[in-house]
Amino acid sequence: MSSTESAPAPARATGESAKLHRRALGVPDLVFFIVAASAPLTAVAGGQAATYLVTGNRGVPFMFVPLGIILALFAVGYAAMSRHVANAGAFYSYVARGLGKVPGVGAAFVALIAYNAMQIGIYGLFGVAMGAFMGSQLGIELPWWAWCLIGAGVIGVLGVLQIDLNARVLAVALILEVIVVALFDLAVLADPGPQGLSLVGFDPTVAFGAAAGATLTFCVASFVGFESAAIYSEECRDPRRTVARATFIAVGLIALFYALSSWLLAVAAGPDTIVDPARLVEAGFATAGNPDPTTVLFVAGAERLGAIWGSAAALLFATSLFAALLSLHNAVARYAFALGREGVLPRAFGYVHAITGAPVISSLAQTVLAVSVVGVFALAAADPVLTLFTWLTNLGALGVLLLMTVTSFAVVGYFRRRPEEGLGRWTTAVAPAVAGALLLVVLILGVANFNVLITGSTEAPTSAMTIVLPAILFGGGLLGLAVGAILKARRSEVYRRIGEGGAEPPEGA
Repeated sequence: MSSTESAPAPARATGESAKLHRRALGVPDLVFFIVAASAPLTAVAGGQAATYLVTGNRGVPFMFVPLGIILALFAVGYAAMSRHVANAGAFYSYVARGLGKVPGVGAAFVALIAYNAMQIGIYGLFGVAMGAFMGSQLGIELPWWAWCLIGAGVIGVLGVLQIDLNARVLAVALILEVIVVALFDLAVLADPGPQGLSLVGFDPTVAFGAAAGATLTFCVASFVGFESAAIYSEECRDPRRTVARATFIAVGLIALFYALSSWLLAVAAGPDTIVDPARLVEAGFATAGNPDPTTVLFVAGAERLGAIWGSAAALLFATSLFAALLSLHNAVARYAFALGREGVLPRAFGYVHAITGAPVISSLAQTVLAVSVVGVFALAAADPVLTLFTWLTNLGALGVLLLMTVTSFAVVGYFRRRPEEGLGRWTTAVAPAVAGALLLVVLILGVANFNVLITGSTEAPTSAMTIVLPAILFGGGLLGLAVGAILKARRSEVYRRIGEGGAEPPEGA
């Protein structure tokens, strides 16, 4: 008997129900998942602050304008396709339906690497942030990896519960951290730093001057997560409309929020100070005598808003990371679920809980993988921020950028073969093609500037990880292509189901 003939039926492989929890999520829920994945407080206080110093570029706020436009163009085709393809596999399914099943499996493997890397990398910073808060505020001293294990345990439990419960947890965390940053923004507007309300950050000649490529690449990482709406399409009350609306809202909110907040972050310290190591130390934005731009928000905010705000901000910095971990955990679990349901991964990954509708095996597997990787870094005595966080999150960001680029062209391919009434060429061809071309440019810049992302300096010697990490990503994609080709040749039944999912057609499609 052939492997095709002996393959178990999908219904038996996934239990009585191979369907995720239906009709659980609306537009606000999806927006919470999307924005939470980008960790707004962490992005502003950590990522954007560091971008200023590493690149020496005062035009960070302006970079969110062209990036917002590019991602809005991407969202045009992405949202249009979401009305016709409801699949937890998202990028995987889109590429499979638009460019072919073999490229789809390649995209799936890239997605698994990228989102796992992003999620696991954030654990490093979460462990340090939670340890710092608990030690300074409550006197509880534990190593960074212990806080990672505690966080992984809580996320593991939430991951097997109903998705709408996860949405409520993310909503609370997101609202609180946005409030903290908004209060900081208002306080700086009322009481600017030494250079006043300087608008140099929005000068395009400044933005595209020093280290523009590195700056653009850093800013791209702030948007990671906006594309995740389609992952939850099978769990939406109205996938035909919900995914599109949530994606556009998220892109607009993220671009506006980060442009404004990164500008006011520089205003608080002074645009000339935040890019200068010596001036940062002189102004008191330092840790152990070393320049530390990540202290700007907390120090400048506490000076204007008081110690209580400072303590709250420190706590919410940690919870912001927790929210990102939870959001990315759910994304990874649903990719694995989609692949298991269709037989690309072992079918156990396609099992969902009869009561909660959560992808239990996929969720537990992601938790085990995260704990294992954190354990390896801990045993190696590696720095949780400079290695675990920096290496893996930047690998993940590069992977998501690659997926968005390929998906843009997949949208064009999908609608070329399936012209839809009421959708013009702008939606189905022009916008996604332009987005794909622009994203390809950003991807090339990202690869070219990857050493800056890994070393944190434009002047550092080339790190071996500059080659190793992208090789893992692109090697994973090639492995996926090989697996897809093998399935095509030897397991035709499985091959036919690739990218098709088990979802009901989107309402109104």
